[in-house]
Amino acid sequence: QVQLVESGGGLVQAGGSLKLSCTASGSNFRGNDIQWYRQAPEKQRELVAGISSTYYTTYDDSVRGRFTISRDNAKNMVNLQMITLRPDDTGVYYCRLRTPGRAVYWGQGTQVTVSS
Repeated sequence: QVQLVESGGGLVQAGGSLKLSCTASGSNFRGNDIQWYRQAPEKQRELVAGISSTYYTTYDDSVRGRFTISRDNAKNMVNLQMITLRPDDTGVYYCRLRTPGRAVYWGQGTQVTVSS
């Protein structure tokens, strides 16, 4: 059974930084693609950043240049470094794992709140 656990969320002032981590268990981690999504209140969940098993990275335009996704296969971990945070970055951030067989697993989410 694949389990994903996010950590690192919190309250930060605009312009500040946070680092989110997602730790996976129960999977062949290095073979999986990992994404970070976020969901703001009363909005749909949206893709923020992704990193493939071959370390190819993608970013939403709203975070490109401010967020950096990385992975450490030895620790079964994916990180999301966020700088220059803005109030519209506020939301619950979810880690998503997709296997080569296209099975998808989600973490429970971690809250990020950016105050103005």
